[in-house]
Amino acid sequence: MRIESAAADLQLDDDLVIESDNRIVLDKLPEGMFDLVYMDPPFNTGRAQARRTISVAADPSASRVGFGGRRYSSRLLSSLSYDDQFADYLAFLEPRLTRARELLAPHGTLYFHIDYREAHYCKLLLDELFGRDAFLNEIIWAYDYGAKPRRRWPAKHDTILAYVRTPGAHHFDADAVDREPYMAPGLVGAEKAARGKRPTDVWFHTIVPTNGSEKTGYPTQKPAGVLRRLVAASSRRGGWCLDPFAGSGTLGAVCQELDRRFVLVDENPVAIDVMRTRLSSDPAALSLFGPGATERT
Repeated sequence: MRIESAAADLQLDDDLVIESDNRIVLDKLPEGMFDLVYMDPPFNTGRAQARRTISVAADPSASRVGFGGRRYSSRLLSSLSYDDQFADYLAFLEPRLTRARELLAPHGTLYFHIDYREAHYCKLLLDELFGRDAFLNEIIWAYDYGAKPRRRWPAKHDTILAYVRTPGAHHFDADAVDREPYMAPGLVGAEKAARGKRPTDVWFHTIVPTNGSEKTGYPTQKPAGVLRRLVAASSRRGGWCLDPFAGSGTLGAVCQELDRRFVLVDENPVAIDVMRTRLSSDPAALSLFGPGATERT
């Protein structure tokens, strides 16, 4: 595994961890290379209010069908938000998602991880960039942790939107995915109950245990069990996987376990240090470089 900067075009001859703005890195990666791209961007939770504008126009060639069979197209025009980390969250995402599609192999799949506040807006953007026929799944990851308000239903799920590069030609290995218990095992035969069932698009999975060996201390760490399903189903042995918002490096850890190759990108030096420790058997032996290719000690 190499840890380096994005100072030049990147050659994929080894697993990579890159400290840089992912917008720079994505342009330097080879197109059509990746079986899977997993994106877990900041969730845009700091806003007080936000307004989105969508333009709709008649279009006989469009895939959307409205009243009376008339076809139309829509375009997400603007996003005006206040008191937010990003002045325009969708404008931040759009070039990264556009490039992610170009980096996918013809059989590749994008998994876009977001929470309930932005999922519907992001799905409109993904429909626009990938095409509605490229939409594969909306996966709901449900968990039970944290505060539970008493004046509304507690929000305890994230959304993972799956889009493919080539509709109908994507790789998906259902048999490679871990099985889970039937909720009513008495309604199926003993053999089926013992084997378990393939997961649906609703996954009940705990967060990373606070006192478990998997915990790295990185605040946005996602559980390996969730990413393991994505990687097992939508990539092949020896295939390349990409995470442009790598954080604690969970995608890389899963790829090492399942015999996949990986490229991880993050501009946070803390994240790079966490990944160096987590993913290398000899962290001290690795050189670490920043965005300007200057060694950091």
